[in-house]
Order: sequence, then structure tokens, then C-alpha cells
Amino acid sequence: MNMMQGAISLYSTDSCMTDIEQTDYIRLEENMENIWNAAGQDMEIPSTEPQRQYYFIDKAKKYLEKMSEAAGRPLTFCVTTFGCQMNARDSEKLVGILEQIGYVEEPEEEKADFVIYNTCTVRENANQRVYGRLGQLGRIKKKNPHMMIALCGCMMQEPEVVEKLKKSYRFVDLIFGTHNIFKFAELLATRMESGRTVIDIWKDTDKIVEDLPVERKYSFKSGVNIMFGCNNFCSYCIVPYVRGRERSRDPKAIIREIERLVADGVVEVMLLGQNVNSYGKTLDHPITFAELLKEIEKIDGLERIRFMTSHPKDLSDELIRVMAESKKICRHLHLPVQSGSTRILKMMNRRYTKEGYLDLVNRIKDAIPDISLTTDIIVGFPGETEEDFQETLDVVRKVRYDSAFTFIYSKRTGTPAAVMENQVPEDVVKDRFNRLLQEVQDISAEVCAVHEGTVQTVLVESVNDHDSSLVTGRLSNNLLVHFPGDASMIGKFYPVLLKECRGFYYIGELIK
Repeated sequence: MNMMQGAISLYSTDSCMTDIEQTDYIRLEENMENIWNAAGQDMEIPSTEPQRQYYFIDKAKKYLEKMSEAAGRPLTFCVTTFGCQMNARDSEKLVGILEQIGYVEEPEEEKADFVIYNTCTVRENANQRVYGRLGQLGRIKKKNPHMMIALCGCMMQEPEVVEKLKKSYRFVDLIFGTHNIFKFAELLATRMESGRTVIDIWKDTDKIVEDLPVERKYSFKSGVNIMFGCNNFCSYCIVPYVRGRERSRDPKAIIREIERLVADGVVEVMLLGQNVNSYGKTLDHPITFAELLKEIEKIDGLERIRFMTSHPKDLSDELIRVMAESKKICRHLHLPVQSGSTRILKMMNRRYTKEGYLDLVNRIKDAIPDISLTTDIIVGFPGETEEDFQETLDVVRKVRYDSAFTFIYSKRTGTPAAVMENQVPEDVVKDRFNRLLQEVQDISAEVCAVHEGTVQTVLVESVNDHDSSLVTGRLSNNLLVHFPGDASMIGKFYPVLLKECRGFYYIGELIK
């Protein structure tokens, strides 16, 4: 029943679908109505979204009731997320649908009846981690007759990955990608009804489906997708190939979602996109990201607005002005530089220069003196010389980032950089990485310490992981603060004296 020779592959006539081999598969879209009618479901399947997905949520719920009855207990699920905040938000959607169907969350995947991996493929070692964990799940599944396994996310958009799963991991029940996550209920119901593996991969899409269930990880803050995909094609990055081209959500839909979140207790939102600065360009009536921010700021009850990620080439003076004048936009900007060498930036296809980046930083700091700047830096890009690396160190010293995510270049099959000549030797890259890390840490400790002795507003996020007498909160500039408190404070704002800076966080004291 779980063998992929009996798999169902979903395809439409839309040209955006991939051309996965059709042998041993049936064309389910043509036969869907017959399948459901044969199962005694006479109601016509809605053709419009999201009504269609709510229809399948109801169908899956009925199947789950029968499965739980056979098992003699409620069936459980565990969603494991790899990768970025976009994936984390997608996982919240998966959880929302599963809970509406009737599954009960189980935090340990080894104990769950339905395990879902929402995958990342930015680095190839991420793929290997998934394969390793899949092998362990396969052994567990042999002992649990009720267990199902699903794979989704960016890794599934690679045709060679799907082929490997079909050949070597035939116990996987459900495989889908990034473009059709909204179809999760439909795909799951199909798997429940057919008993066969379901594979549904879209090459690209212009479709955005609103108003499906979501179960947030936090009651007081939430990510909000404002756009999907990426048009930048940096030479080292696989994202545009697996996430597709840019498409922006309608601003009214974004506003409506945030208003609902605020009514449900959310005080902080994180606006998400691969490049939020290019938001609005694909709309029928284009608006800028800065204009969207001004509309979001008008929402009563919303206290904080964050966003990521910003591409330097698209960050406008209008956005800087809106940030400077805002009472709600947080004093934190993540602005990936990747390299300080103009030569390497050109090879990366970043479309800005070192001088242009530094000029942008100066304009931001002039307009917003208390801004916290963070960044991403890649060390060891093909062809990088010691001179190029020194240019990167120079940028770090001039900008003085609050923190930086530093990465050793990882060759990613399918990207232009993977076939570039002059790949940098591993020992050279590690030496440069260590020097960069030390420079970043030394500067960060100095920059973050400037707030010592001041009183700042803190949003409490959790009880401290290491000391239950403390709570952990976050400043507007994204720095963490630990201070005495209890769980009743979570999701609320408090004035806190920052007594001692310990590098990347503060020890504070509540001002009563």
C-alpha cells in the first residue's frame, strides 16, 4: 500500500507543473470526482479556493475519525521545520489544517502517527540531514501501522530529490512543494482515501490562496507573508529556483490578516518575504513597501512591526524616511552584505558595490541614529582572494554591525557559483571565517553595550530556558534581555533597566 509504484501523481493542465515521469501513475485531477463519489461522497467538489480546501478538510476529518477508531486512540502529528522564517510560517499553516482535521500535536516525532518535514535546501548538507532522519523514521514506521510521513518545502522542488525519494524512500506517503502548500488538506485526504503515495510538485505558480487555518506558535506575535518568491538570482543561491518568481499579496488581504491577528492578541508582526523591498511590483495596482508599511502602522492595537529580508539594491530613501518617522517600526534592520569586495559582489550578482552599500548605511544611520544593523556574510566564495576578504573586514569595521550571520560558502548544485573556477581551499576559508567571526564578535560586544544603564521597553517572549526565575524579552532593536519575572508576563511590554551587557544580551531589572 505504501509502495511508490502505486503512487498518485497530481497534475493539472497548467504549464507551471513539472514533468515528473508519469509511468505507473494515474492522472488524479481527471479522476478525483469519481474517486470521491465511489467513496459515497456525493457533494460536488468546489472549484474555487479556499472553499475547495475546506471541503477536503471535512473529508479528511471523517477519514481520521475512522482511523482513530481503528487505532483506539486519537492520532497525533509532529511538524518539523528546517530553514527560514518563511518555512516556519508555512509550518504554522500546516499545523492549523491538521488541528482542524482533528490530529493532536505530539512534540516528539518518534511518537507521532503523522510526521511532516518542511524542508530547506539552501545548503546541500540540509538535504543530507533530511535523508538521515528519514531513514530513522522508516524503521519506526514498520512498527506503527497507523504512521504516515510527508515531505514538503524547498527541497521537494528539486526533481532529483523526488526521484531519489521514489527509488530509495518508498515508505513516504505524501510529497509536495512550496507552491501548493495551500492544497495540503486535499493531498492528505487523497492519501487517506487511496492508500497510495501522493506526489504533487509545481514548477511555479502565480496563485495565492488566502484565509486557510493557521495555528501560531506564539499568541502575541506572528509572521505575516507579504510576498513569495525571488527575482534576484544571486549566483550562489537556489531559492529563486525552488520558491519561484516574485508575487506579492494584495495589500488589503495583508491588512485584513493583521487586523485579525491583533484582534486575537497579537502585538508584534514580522512581515516576511525573500526581498520585502521589492514588494508590490507584481500587483495590478503597484504600491511600494514603504506605502504598505504606512497602512499597517494605522492598525489600532498593533505595537511593533518588523520585516525581513531587505535587499540593499532595492532599499529606497522613501523606506528610510518611513522608518525614521514611524512609532511602530522596530529600530532594527537586517541588511545582508554577503561580501565587502565589489569584485566578488559582481560575481555573486548582488547588483550593488561596496561603496554603494556603505553610502546606503550612512543614509540609514543619519536618518535613524538608534538603528540596529545586522547582516549576512559569506566567506570563501569562489575566487575570493585575501584582498577581497580584507575588503569584507573593512565593511564590518565601518558599519559596526550589532551582529552578523557568518557563513562558509557552500557549493550548491544547480547554481552558477557551483561550477565557477578557483574554489577556495578549505583551510584558507576556515582561517578567514575564524578571523571574521572574531572581528564581528569584538565589534558587536562594543556596539550592544551602549545601551547599558538605560531603561528600555521590553516585550516578554518566554520564561528563560536556563533559569525559571527569569523571563526573556526583546528590545525594539532585537537584543534579548533576561530579567526576574514569571509566565504571566509573556506577551506584555515592560520598562526594564539594562544593568549589564553580556555580549549579545542584557541582564535587566524590572522598573516598577
